[in-house]
Amino acid sequence: MDKKILDLIKKGSCVALIPARGGSKSVPKKNIRKVGGYPLLAYSIAAAKLSENIERTIVTTDSEEIAQIARQYGAETPFLRPAEYARDDSPDNEFVEHAIAWLGKNEGSIPQYFVHLRPTTPIRDPELIDDAIDCIRKDDNATSLRSGHLCVHPPYKWFKKEEGRYLSPLMPGMTCDETNLPRQGFADVFVPNGYVDVIRTDFVIETGLLHGERIIGYLTEEIPDIDTELDLKKLEMFDGLQKGRNRLLEHLGRCEKGV
Repeated sequence: MDKKILDLIKKGSCVALIPARGGSKSVPKKNIRKVGGYPLLAYSIAAAKLSENIERTIVTTDSEEIAQIARQYGAETPFLRPAEYARDDSPDNEFVEHAIAWLGKNEGSIPQYFVHLRPTTPIRDPELIDDAIDCIRKDDNATSLRSGHLCVHPPYKWFKKEEGRYLSPLMPGMTCDETNLPRQGFADVFVPNGYVDVIRTDFVIETGLLHGERIIGYLTEEIPDIDTELDLKKLEMFDGLQKGRNRLLEHLGRCEKGV
């Protein structure tokens, strides 16, 4: 990436970047499937719009249908993502680098931070998003921030199957009996969950990487992640959907009425 665009970074600025490609195979049209009466994508847009630290909300998509729905709920779609960056196996850094390059070329300004909000993690508290942004703004040494929850069943207790019929510990250096120790005796394991990731655009431009080696771990509760039809059904029954989405629903309702 051309390092000259580093001069276009607007210090302190923060933009939500929501990826929503059209070609989901596990759940067709997943990003715009209705959950609780609204498209899945709309929940992430609402959380971003209700954040006090996020200046604008951009949805990066290859689908005009998704783009139209995104605009209905308050997001911007200044560009359509090229198809080569919207494949099943496309890494996240491709759509991030595309957004950086497009904003630099067409607007002459790039935010210092992208807040990466995945539509597949719809239930968020905007105040936690703001707190996560504040955390990385206060740490100049951090290369990124990633949210996660504590693993209830730590991998130290897991097994893998060797040739034949016998199991062996997943973690090197452990004995089978050590895996049976109480979980409280093992180190906490942090499971990334998509609640909120914050990316430094200067780090992406300079290295081509998204997260680097100095990732702030931002602890959240465990929340649903949508990858299958069953996940969608589970989300409808999730208690947090009722508690966590109240503010989001107010925003979505206003969007539906055109307010």
